[in-house]
This record gives sequence, C-alpha cells and structure tokens, in this order.
Amino acid sequence: MDEQDMPQRLVDAVIADFPDHAPGTRPAHTIGLGVTGYFRGSPIARDYCIAEHFQGHNVPVTVRFSNSSGSPVQHDGWSDARGMATRFHLQDDQATDLIAMTLREFFSPTPEDFLEFSKEARPRPVKPDPWWRKILDMLQLKPPNPDPYPGQNESGAPGSLDYANHHRSAQLAALDAAMLGAPVSYARATYNAVHTFIITAPDKTKRYVRFFWQPVAGVEVTDPTAPPVDDYLQGELRERLRDWPAEFLLLMAVGEGGDPLLDPTQAWPLHRSRVVMGMLKLIEIPADQETFCEKMSYNPGRMTRGLEMSDDPVLAARAQAYEVSRKMRGGSPCPFSKG
Repeated sequence: MDEQDMPQRLVDAVIADFPDHAPGTRPAHTIGLGVTGYFRGSPIARDYCIAEHFQGHNVPVTVRFSNSSGSPVQHDGWSDARGMATRFHLQDDQATDLIAMTLREFFSPTPEDFLEFSKEARPRPVKPDPWWRKILDMLQLKPPNPDPYPGQNESGAPGSLDYANHHRSAQLAALDAAMLGAPVSYARATYNAVHTFIITAPDKTKRYVRFFWQPVAGVEVTDPTAPPVDDYLQGELRERLRDWPAEFLLLMAVGEGGDPLLDPTQAWPLHRSRVVMGMLKLIEIPADQETFCEKMSYNPGRMTRGLEMSDDPVLAARAQAYEVSRKMRGGSPCPFSKG
C-alpha cells in the first residue's frame, strides 16, 4: 500500500461509514458547536513543560464540541462518542491543538487496521436481538448488540462489535463505546486525547504523557431508560454559559517503563502519576459559527515548542488525514501551518 495514499484512504473510509454524509462538511464529527474562552496553566505545569500555554498566563482558546457521527442528522440522545477539539491561540499568530474524545482508547493500533475496522463498521440493517442472543453474548463475555433507537433502521454498531470480537486490539474501545451513554451536557463529559505526546521540561527532561480533560461540574449521562432526545446539547450549553463559565481541568498522565507508548488502543494503568496542567474556562459562543467554528481546521499534529508528537503511527496518519479533510471541505488554512 502506498503510504502517500493512506491519508486520503482514511478520509474516504470514514465518509463511507455515513451514507448520508454531506459533501463540504467534516467526514466525522460533522455536527458541532464552537465556544471561546481561555486556558491558564497551573503553577506546577511550567515545571513539566516549556510550552507557552503552560507558563501560567491566560491563553485564548477556541473549542469545538461535537457528536462523532459523520451524518448531518443530529441525534444528541444516542449513546455515542463526543469530541472536544481545542485551539490554543499563542503569541505571534502561532497555535497548538489538542483533539480529544469521550472514548478512552482508539479502535486500531495502525492505519491499516483502521481501514479494516471502518469497512466492518459500515451501517447494516438492524433489529433488536432476541433475549436469548443477549444472554449468550454475555455468557461469552461479548458486549451485546445495542437495541436500535426508534426509527433507526441501520447501524454500524453490529459490525464494530463483530470486528472487536475477532481483534483484541479493538475490544477495549468497543466495550467503552457500548457503555458510554449520552452526556447531559458537552460540559459534563471527560475527553481523552488517547495518543502519547512528548513534553520537554525546563531542564530538558523529556517525558511521555497523555492528556485528558476533566469537567469541573462532574460527569453525568442521561437516563438510559428514557426516550432519547435528538437536539439538546447545543441549547443546554448556550443556557449554561448565560449563567457561568463551563470549566475543565487539563490532566496529564506521565508514562513509565513498560507502558504502551505508541499504541492508542491500550490504556495506561490508572495509578500512573497525574498532574493538573491547567484550567480551561469557556465563556462565550460566537454568533458567527461558520467563521469561528466550521471553517476552523483543527489538527492533532499541530505542535509547539516543548510539545512533540510521539511515533504513534495512528497519530501521524490522523494528522495527515485532517489536512486532507480540510482541503476537501474548504476549511481555512492556518497562517502558521507548514502545509
């Protein structure tokens, strides 16, 4: 397989998972909402990393919350992953991005595996499994297929779970996805960057780390027994910000010897050292969402001094695929981008 073709193939594979995908929109995480605010590094953050946004002053941010689907149809109440893309606006027209999601792991350890997973995850006709099938799946320690929502005739969940049943690397993410639920608010979910990054301290010590956002308001999901609501997340966030900022802590787990540094399908032990790197305060939703949200092009490979990508092959492929996506949908190029 030609590695130069891989980014385009990844984007095409994601689009193929959503037959009603609208050209000119993001291949995945199509429906989203942009919010502005600021990030302030904690007093200890500067001891771990020399990156500008960890030096203790207010750094403007633009955050895009999103549903994971590439469909233009909004289903806020469905159990699914949510996204949180953060742009840190640095000095001299520079920037760095952090892309996170509510899943704690990725589905594939390599780009080639992700292509195979995407093929299996394409929607297929669904109907509720009989009770005996659910019991059999549980006895075999398999996550049962979720029942379709009212009016849902096709789903990629059965194919995703079947793929996971035959590929150990996808099992943690598949089980996580099956148990996510729907958040009551974009501001009440934990978002994980899943990949490993390398930070540089003032004494030039380098550390392998993983980042995640923890909501100050706490994590809460909707009642799974209640009928799902299609459209509430954006309205809820607008109402929330009228009264008070939405706040997140940026936490950083520090890797140790033996940790799977380059495999995003494997979680690190929960007892790894965790450092509070700063506080995010989200204040306002810009009226011009097209300019300040939909045309903005986030990229997980957009780094800055003191912060590097690891050699995770999926992270490298995602960085290239995001640029392909930007060009396909006419996203605004960044003046500081090398591309």
